[in-house]
Amino acid sequence: MERINVELGKEWLSVSDICDYMSVSTFVVTTMLREGTLPAVKFGREWRVARRDFEDWLNAQRSESQTIAGSGS
Repeated sequence: MERINVELGKEWLSVSDICDYMSVSTFVVTTMLREGTLPAVKFGREWRVARRDFEDWLNAQRSESQTIAGSGS
C-alpha cells in the first residue's frame, strides 16, 4: 500500500486546512484535537497540526481500517 502524502505546501496545518482536505466539519476535527486523537499544538486559541503528523495519522488510520476489514469474515 502506497503512503498518503499531503501536498498542501505548508508545514503547519490549520483546522480549516484539515476540514477542506478531509471534507469534514470543524466540529469533527476540533473534537479529535481536544480528545488527543490527532496530534496537535495549540497557539492561543488556534490549533495547528504538523503536516508530517497529519500524514502519519492518516496512514495509521488507513492501515488500522484495512486490518479490521481484513479480519472480519
